[in-house]
Amino acid sequence: MTTELSAVDLASLYDRDIVAWSEQTASLLQQGKFGSLDLAHLIDEVQDLGRRERDKLRSSIRLILHHLLKWQYQLAYRSRSWVKTIQRERVNLQAYLDDAPSLKCWLSAKELEKLYRIACKDAAIETELPIHTFPTVCPYTVQDVLNENFPANLTNS
Repeated sequence: MTTELSAVDLASLYDRDIVAWSEQTASLLQQGKFGSLDLAHLIDEVQDLGRRERDKLRSSIRLILHHLLKWQYQLAYRSRSWVKTIQRERVNLQAYLDDAPSLKCWLSAKELEKLYRIACKDAAIETELPIHTFPTVCPYTVQDVLNENFPANLTNS
C-alpha cells in the first residue's frame, strides 16, 4: 500500500473495496500499528472466518444427504456422478475436520436433522418427487454420512 489510512478511512474503505481493506489491515497488523486498525470490521471478519468454515462443513453434509436420498429413492437414475459427489464431499468433510477439529461439534444428530430437512427439499426439487416421499426423520447417522462404505452398494455401481 502506498498510503497509510486512518481507522476512519480504513472503515470507509471496507465498504468500497474489501480486498484493499484486508491488505491494508494485514499491513497494519504486521507493523504492530494496532491503534490504526478498523477493529469493528476486523472483529466481524474474524467471526465470519469461523462461520465460513462451519458453513463449508454444513454444505458438504447437506450435499451428501441430498445425494444419498437421490441414490435411495431414484434407483432408475443412479449415476456415477452421484457417487463421485458423495465421495468428494466426504473427502472435503475430512479435510475440514483435519484443519479445524473444533468443527466436530457440528457433527451432531440435531444438526444432521436440520440439514436433512433442507436436503429433502433439495432432493424433492431436483428429482421432482413429492417431499413426502422422503422420511420425515433423517434415516442416516453422522457415521453414515462420514462412512466411505455407506451405503454398501454405493461403490459397486
